[in-house]
Amino acid sequence: MTNLRTLLLSVVCLWTINANAQRYELRDDWKCIPASKMKDSGTVISAPDFVLNGWQPAVVPGTVLTTMLENKQVPDPFWGMNNKQIPDIFHTGRAYYTYWFVKDFEEKVGPGQEAWLHLRGVNYSCDVFLNGKKLNTKLHSGMFLRQTYNITGQLRKQGKNRLAVIVYPPDQVGNPNGGQGGDGTIARNVAHQYVAGWDWIQPVRDRNTGIWDKVTIEKTGKVNIKNPHVVTVVPGKRIPGSDQQPATIKVTAELENAGAIPQRGILQYTLDGNKVTRELTIQPHSTVEVKLPDLSLKNPKLWWPNGYGPQDLYDLKMQFTQAGKVSDTETLHVGVREIQAEWNTTTRSKQISVNGQKVFIKGGNWIISDAMLRFSDERYNAEVRFHRDMNLNLLRIWGGALTERPEFYEACDRYGILVMQDFWGSGDCNGRWIDPAKADDQWTRRKYPDDHNLFLESAADQIKMIRNFPSLAIWCGGNEITLPVDIMTPLRDSILPALDGTRWFVDYSNSDDMSFNALGGNGDGPYGIQPLTRFWNYRTWPFNSEIGSVGVGDHHSLERFLPETNRIAPEYSAETRREKVDSVWQYHKYIGYDGSIEPYGKATDMRDFGKKAQLVNFDQYRALMEGFSAHMWDWYTGVIIWKTQNPWTSLRGQMYDYYLDPNACLYGLHSGSEPLHVMYNPADTAVAIVNNTFKHQYDLMLVINAIDMKGNIKNLTQVFVEIGPSTTRKIIDINREIREMAQKEGMFLSLRLLNLDRKPVSDNLYWLPDAAGKYSGLQTMPDSKATATARIVSSGKVAVTLQNPANAPLAFFNRIALVDPSTKKRILPVFYDDNYVSVLPGESKTVLLEYSAQKGLAPVVSVEGWNLPEKLITIEDK
Repeated sequence: MTNLRTLLLSVVCLWTINANAQRYELRDDWKCIPASKMKDSGTVISAPDFVLNGWQPAVVPGTVLTTMLENKQVPDPFWGMNNKQIPDIFHTGRAYYTYWFVKDFEEKVGPGQEAWLHLRGVNYSCDVFLNGKKLNTKLHSGMFLRQTYNITGQLRKQGKNRLAVIVYPPDQVGNPNGGQGGDGTIARNVAHQYVAGWDWIQPVRDRNTGIWDKVTIEKTGKVNIKNPHVVTVVPGKRIPGSDQQPATIKVTAELENAGAIPQRGILQYTLDGNKVTRELTIQPHSTVEVKLPDLSLKNPKLWWPNGYGPQDLYDLKMQFTQAGKVSDTETLHVGVREIQAEWNTTTRSKQISVNGQKVFIKGGNWIISDAMLRFSDERYNAEVRFHRDMNLNLLRIWGGALTERPEFYEACDRYGILVMQDFWGSGDCNGRWIDPAKADDQWTRRKYPDDHNLFLESAADQIKMIRNFPSLAIWCGGNEITLPVDIMTPLRDSILPALDGTRWFVDYSNSDDMSFNALGGNGDGPYGIQPLTRFWNYRTWPFNSEIGSVGVGDHHSLERFLPETNRIAPEYSAETRREKVDSVWQYHKYIGYDGSIEPYGKATDMRDFGKKAQLVNFDQYRALMEGFSAHMWDWYTGVIIWKTQNPWTSLRGQMYDYYLDPNACLYGLHSGSEPLHVMYNPADTAVAIVNNTFKHQYDLMLVINAIDMKGNIKNLTQVFVEIGPSTTRKIIDINREIREMAQKEGMFLSLRLLNLDRKPVSDNLYWLPDAAGKYSGLQTMPDSKATATARIVSSGKVAVTLQNPANAPLAFFNRIALVDPSTKKRILPVFYDDNYVSVLPGESKTVLLEYSAQKGLAPVVSVEGWNLPEKLITIEDK
């Protein structure tokens, strides 16, 4: 191979609160006030006896806008046109959103102890005061630069302490003029760019000014462990589940001596019963990086991406001890694995391998969990779990947003989702294209941000924060553009090798280094509705970083943010080939379904539109992933969908809505991305199998059935097949059989792979149009005769069984939901092992769902299908 570039990758870790509770978060009971209402200085305000007259409760972590929303000073910007009612910082001036935040807390240190204040994220600049003293020597700036202060000498010996922080908005707030990133000047800051507006979000009015991430207190002895780094080396080609040759564990850490005399002690860690130590002395008021001896870990349990093997994690406990007493402890989670990136000369794109095994990338583009930075462990867990349920194995963190938080990576570690992390830049704001919406020309925008040193300092800090997670697989310079050369060169050639040195760095998201089209060059897309055959026939970019389509939810989802007067379905005109769309839908960035609803019959209202849109959603994303998988290792090494989630109530590119309610896109991907999958090519009417595992699959019975609208089943063929690992194989062409059956009113095509126990390992149902391309049979389909029962499996787990009698029509496209019986509203989030399911005549299907059980709430199950009116089912005890 030419241009071979193999980069091994590391591991793992998540900082957790020490077992002896030496680290805790300052979260509740913050207060705030606009800085314009305070004439006193920070030294005065931070005095514990200063009276906080007129101050109001504040949300920390949070932003000025989240605080104003909590205090009912602004309407919910996610509802209707409410965002237009909130004053924008471009028009009010920065002072309007400049705020003081104050927190009183009790803490004191004992003999030999040191206390540390950590601020993990402030946007954009701040001064920090404690008990009448300023902690920072100069104004702190940068959204992505953590702050740590030794506060041992500032803590009071008795009574409460007061922390006061004045937070200033970004230096350049940008004009939200409708461009991507508004007028682009938001990118002059080292911060996120979407807050000035994008094609999937309206502007965030305060630009997310505030203490947006965690504030914590840590107590240690004289020696503090900082930035531990764990790298795992896993040579050779490994097989999941087998006995493994040893892996090498390489560990370093920074040790800071906060005291005035040298400190001698032992740095050690334990992992899987192994103890590794080093004795050393740290000089006063200094920080040293310490390398511990390498550990050869015998028969390691390896970490694998979703669909390929388990996500085993080890606990690593690191301590610095002095004469048997612990000065500091850090607990990490270690995932043992190695990642390589090499050039595939057939596809002309990068190919990712994990533990020596090539992995076909099935990914999604992630923006951010919440547009207003309201993060939580529970929401991160839910969103990443949804991606696991889609059978995806990678998330790309888009460059117009954040370096994600450690809790996000912890969820990715848990669910086996690799991560491609962009740094902070975009072709839209940073000058790739001529754009009349931008304030500056391309030459000027190519120099953004204003402070290149701050960018590099922030990048180094964020690398240290997240480099240990096994899920982190790829660093990316920026979205659709390189960073300025004097940023990219030291980042690529100096900072990353020194602080990580294990991951592939791609210079930008659609770089030639990532993917090179046979026609020359790279790119991304297409976007929007595509004919299903196009996903199979059209050869796009061989490692496509962005390709996507629609994502409107059903009426339950739409009613959560559309006022009643705006619940109007888009109306398509065949003459103009355009849709007439309500203004609130447009404000929420609706992307057109064009004429794709029409073959199911013109939508009569919003509810009908949402119901038919789910059929389109499912088909689009199933076909997208099937088309790419069909050309695995021939045309493609990976695909990343634009995009899989929305941090705002947007009407495009989402597999679930902001409120964590899945739509049929999620389950179309769930089907099309199965590790072992049988599929139908609508372009050439062939049936194929894709095996996206490392195992050779033997003795699979392929069963192909055709079903008409009345439920009559015709077996087209059944044959034993086998397929090798990481392979796609065409099995049979069924053009003649289905052409005649589908001609009049369409038909259903059932494809199944059965194991030797006659259990389905892949079950795929297609609905095919009539000769005119319409789904005329679906429009006159007989009512379903299916019945449903639900029973409790265990606390928070329910099994729903759909039973369809023999000689009945197919029970088609049934949406299962968990509902509050008093409000009839869906309980969210709920995780389903499948949904939008269909049941053939004479068969049954069971769907397992999981949710967080609430005391005093006895939910019921809703079942509603294409040919089944909604039924509410009581859940029976097991």
